[in-house]
Amino acid sequence: MSFLIYIPQDIEDEGKRYLSEKGYDYKIGTDISEDSLIKEVVDCDAILTRSNAMINKNVINAAKKLKVIAKYGVGLDNIDIEEATKRRIFVTNTPEANANVVAEHVMAFILALSKNLLPMDKELRKGNFAFRNKCFSVDLEHKTLGIIGLGRIGRLVAKKAYYGFDMEVIGFDPYIKSSIPDVKKVDNIDRIFTDSDFISLHLPLTERTKGVIGKREFAMMKPSAYFVNAARGGVVNEGDLTEALKQEQIAGAGIDVFEQEPPKGNNPLFSLENVILTPHSAALSIEGAQRMSLHAAMQVDQVLSGEKPKWAVNERELIRNIR
Repeated sequence: MSFLIYIPQDIEDEGKRYLSEKGYDYKIGTDISEDSLIKEVVDCDAILTRSNAMINKNVINAAKKLKVIAKYGVGLDNIDIEEATKRRIFVTNTPEANANVVAEHVMAFILALSKNLLPMDKELRKGNFAFRNKCFSVDLEHKTLGIIGLGRIGRLVAKKAYYGFDMEVIGFDPYIKSSIPDVKKVDNIDRIFTDSDFISLHLPLTERTKGVIGKREFAMMKPSAYFVNAARGGVVNEGDLTEALKQEQIAGAGIDVFEQEPPKGNNPLFSLENVILTPHSAALSIEGAQRMSLHAAMQVDQVLSGEKPKWAVNERELIRNIR
């Protein structure tokens, strides 16, 4: 009997081809409304999902045969992990597929902001060549980059900044006790905001981190400092960020993620010129997307083959429940 994999939103051919070669059937979802997800998941053994499909308690409980929920990507805020664990369903992600891609995107933000690439381009297209004498860029050499969250992506950003651009790197992560090469760890997150010329955020979205960065933190930053978020929009109070940019409390920002996705067309960030915005695309290089689809498919196969998945995020909880 063949297993059936539900893919609410289409993925790259690499993942689908892998599933087919392993003998699995799969179906692509019609849309990602809760009603459609509940209807279409009923007869499925696995879900391979991107970020926008909300795999909540109702969806999980509609799938009586479900054995694994494989995330295409790293963030898990669209999956009810607690409910999946109660049902003894593995939840996996793809931590090795896109870390470097996101780190490159962060550095692209930092470079574009520090070198004023967007305003330079805009003014030159209007014929304002003399703008070069009014809008000077900022050196990265010897500037301080503060990193909040020193997981895979945070460490890669630190490495690129330190070795590639001779930046000083400080980092905050209360869950990592060991030292990290070329990163000066600080014990108080406030030091990141007061001491940094650039700040890069790398926290997951949880109940504990939701809205954790807001008015207080932006007020501590230097007026010349820049803020970058390619993690999760909900970690930052978007209204407070918008106000800090409007009032020029900070020099600018690079934002890839939003509190609501997709953001509304009247999002006030869209009207500001000191922020660079991208549509939650930091991980979506051609190669990164291919790896995410393949790695997620590999996790599905491992579970349905009776193996322990390589990147299970709830393995300890499942073992504890069994015991």
